[in-house]
Amino acid sequence: MLDIKKIENDFEFVKNSLLNRNFDTALLIEVVELNKKRKILTTASETKKADINKLSREIGELKKNKLDASELMNQVASLKVEMEKDAKELDEVQVKQNNLLLNIPNLPDSSVPVGKSEEENKEVKRWGTPRVFDFTPADHADIGEKLGMLDFETAAKITGARFVIYRAGIARLERALINFMLDHQGSKGFTEMMTPFIAHERSLIGTGNLPKFEDQLFKLNSEQPWYLIPTSEVTLTNIKREQIMEEAELPYLYAAYSPCFRSEAGSHGKDVKGLIRMHQFNKVEMVSICSPSQSQEIHQKMIDSSCEILEKLNLPYRALALCTGDMGFASQKTIDLEVWVPSQNKYREISSISNCGDFQARRANIRFRNKDGKVEYAHTLNGSGLAVGRTVVAILENYQQNDGSVQIPEVLWPYMGGLKEIRK
Repeated sequence: MLDIKKIENDFEFVKNSLLNRNFDTALLIEVVELNKKRKILTTASETKKADINKLSREIGELKKNKLDASELMNQVASLKVEMEKDAKELDEVQVKQNNLLLNIPNLPDSSVPVGKSEEENKEVKRWGTPRVFDFTPADHADIGEKLGMLDFETAAKITGARFVIYRAGIARLERALINFMLDHQGSKGFTEMMTPFIAHERSLIGTGNLPKFEDQLFKLNSEQPWYLIPTSEVTLTNIKREQIMEEAELPYLYAAYSPCFRSEAGSHGKDVKGLIRMHQFNKVEMVSICSPSQSQEIHQKMIDSSCEILEKLNLPYRALALCTGDMGFASQKTIDLEVWVPSQNKYREISSISNCGDFQARRANIRFRNKDGKVEYAHTLNGSGLAVGRTVVAILENYQQNDGSVQIPEVLWPYMGGLKEIRK
């Protein structure tokens, strides 16, 4: 959530920053007008309260001297009625203002390239050389189906489209990757966590998923406002919700495996085949809660950690600095990692690593007391380390053999019980 004071005090800067994000800034004007109204109502209420206190003292003196205080008492009663009316209107204004603020995205960092769409993202790194095949590389879905280890048909019968059943070697590969990624993140100082796979709406508001992206979520039919999590970023970030930490405690570095659930609203016709875009998929997520002075360094630490995973797996990839028009709602700066997918002859996203500044912390009220004793908002960061299903895609396609088998990256051999290849 943006600071209303910043919107008011630096309106043109905020407006231009949001225009660079393709955001309709008419909402800003409405927010500022509501804040003016809020201030007027607050001042009026405080003035009336002071008047009531003054009159009450005068009434006390009159009664003490056994004089008639009825006129002043009528004034007090009238002021109280007006105060109740002002309080009701103030509540309505504050609710409306807060709802509008919840729908305004984060401001991009000054280092973010300005652009309208993904076409203007900036490549900042490229690693590895795509393999030259002496046969036509198959799509990962075809590889998995021919091995008898990816079953989309049965999953569709059980649940519906965009679900899959893993079997045998590929099921073990998925599990091996989860363990490998968690071990890697642990070696980088991230504390392994296991959090709920269901979150309260308050938690999703805190991370920026609600109210903006409700159509992307699976809401449970229960008495509680519960949702299946779209990522463990939600649960990890909310661990410190409504808390004030000491600066010496920071940073917190978390890593967690979880299944992720997304409705993929608006994605009809996109990646309908295979594992790229599923309603349910596994991911290892990194989250950090830190001080503003630490966030830039930790952002790079998270990027480097995910890059190392891809390099250990010997998977060619590139890193992109997302432009202002392509960043996620809560992000102020994002680096995407894209892995090489031979069947598509292009790079596809496998990790998105974002510094959210104090945007989520304001929504979730995550604060710390600095060395001078002043309470301020923390910074939050999150990133995939990595999306497990998409890593399976990359391994199946980059390590496929002409006979339909798939070699296992050497770093995963211990996690596969020594298995070095997957065969039917």
